Amino acid sequence: MVIAEKGEEIKEMIFEADKQPRRSGDSPLKGIYKSRQIPADKSRQRTFTGELNIYYDEVMAYIRDAESILIFGPGEEKNKLKKSFEENDLSAGVVGIETVDKMTDSQIAAKNRQHFTK
Repeated sequence: MVIAEKGEEIKEMIFEADKQPRRSGDSPLKGIYKSRQIPADKSRQRTFTGELNIYYDEVMAYIRDAESILIFGPGEEKNKLKKSFEENDLSAGVVGIETVDKMTDSQIAAKNRQHFTK
């Protein structure tokens, strides 16, 4: 969410990469073995990490000029995003990181207003 002089804007940026790809093709009964249907773990992880880095680059490009950045959400990805900010010299704008469950747009707006209008 962006809070500016002209008002508020919620921009949703969805990360759609699949960390656990599905099997494709034939079953082992048809001659193709499971190990050939799913890429090796290292290959899968490299692909996922590459897609995640592209997503982080898009997020950083969108908020590059922000004065203050509050990162919140479930899981560990918010910490990885902060690390990516640090690697790109944008961490000075990060004012906080919080763990929260899934939130509606209204809850996100309220959280931002509460944090930034103190």
